[in-house]
Amino acid sequence: MAEYRLDELARISGVSARNIRAYRERGLLDPPRRVGRSAFYDDYHLSQLRTINQLHRRGFNSAHIAEFFASMRQGADLADILGIQRAVLGPPTDEAADQSEASTAPPPGIDIDPEGDKARRLIEYGLAELVDGAVVLADPAIGDVVASSPDQLPYVRALLRIYETARPAVAGMADEFLAVLEQCVADRFGGEALEPEEMSRVVQDCRDMWRRVVATELDKALRQQHKPPA
Repeated sequence: MAEYRLDELARISGVSARNIRAYRERGLLDPPRRVGRSAFYDDYHLSQLRTINQLHRRGFNSAHIAEFFASMRQGADLADILGIQRAVLGPPTDEAADQSEASTAPPPGIDIDPEGDKARRLIEYGLAELVDGAVVLADPAIGDVVASSPDQLPYVRALLRIYETARPAVAGMADEFLAVLEQCVADRFGGEALEPEEMSRVVQDCRDMWRRVVATELDKALRQQHKPPA
């Protein structure tokens, strides 16, 4: 198995050395092999970085990704790992394969003080990361919205408030989703053991329905809030 020093891994993966160190400190990336003061990474670390990039592109923040890798480290067998990975990443496609092979340049940083309170909160919430000294939002779509504004600070304040307001409700919905998923599995399969592919399909189907209903109902509620008086 090939081994790489930090700078080589950064060049091959397209992830900056600063972010690799940050991923390692947050538990996303396994520790490197140490020989004296030198650190060596291998192809497994490269695969982890590519998975992290895919998860970021699909909207998962660093905390979610850390939980994903933690579940893999805590004794899940290979079949379980493959089932979890398919449930999170979805089925492989030619486009996804092409993206995983390509080195993607990070999006531009937003115009705020990287050492200020707002940057600290964005990073703590998993909404942004420091890339070469600049604050870069983890979600490219949100980054495009903020970057398109001539005055980014109000959008940053809005993003923080949206997150801090929505997080308790989202946490409650996530708990309820697990209950819905368990009931769906019980109704469909009873006590039968599931193959990883079957479990992955049920998880993805329930996620798709849940996200569609939540998005539709939220959109209806927002339209109702802004409906002009008769």
